[in-house]
Amino acid sequence: MRLIQRNPELSAYLAADEAIDHRHPLVRETAARLRVTCDDAYSYAKAAYEFVRDTIPHSGDTDDPRVTWRASDVLARRTGICHAKAHALAALLRAESIPTALCYQRLTDDDGTNPVVHGLVAVRLPGRERWARQDPRGNKPGVDAQFSLEGERLAWAVRPQCNEMDYAVLYDAPHPVVLRALRGAADRMDLWRKLPAAL
Repeated sequence: MRLIQRNPELSAYLAADEAIDHRHPLVRETAARLRVTCDDAYSYAKAAYEFVRDTIPHSGDTDDPRVTWRASDVLARRTGICHAKAHALAALLRAESIPTALCYQRLTDDDGTNPVVHGLVAVRLPGRERWARQDPRGNKPGVDAQFSLEGERLAWAVRPQCNEMDYAVLYDAPHPVVLRALRGAADRMDLWRKLPAAL
């Protein structure tokens, strides 16, 4: 799949905003701690990815009712759904000047019902012309996402026969519909009702 930058300026994928608040002290402190053992941008990106994937549980897996959406809150509260975790990873990568985009999939149940938009990131490391999508959702039985710049190792491959799809657009900020759902949800169960079925 060919990924398409929504904003032609690569610098837009380094910017801080309300959700990807990479200038926040906790984001900076976390990035500095991760960077200590890393020799280059690749090893840092992999370490940041694994940190978010493995140390911040997906709230749906742990039945945590709290809703987070700002990267610093995800790091502080140690919980979030896929979109929140994508914001946290984007902030950690942008804090170290690694261009990071937000991207999305439309996923469904096995019978093609109950569609929902799933959030991931795409990174563009120095010296590489291509973006590489990464899914920090968190692994569990049946899900084995890994950091990879060559072949994608996402949590889920889309199934066109189930009316699923990859959205090709790379966003420099969270999609407004997704962000509105996250910000407006009283708790995770309310969030499930508010998340978009498509973009």
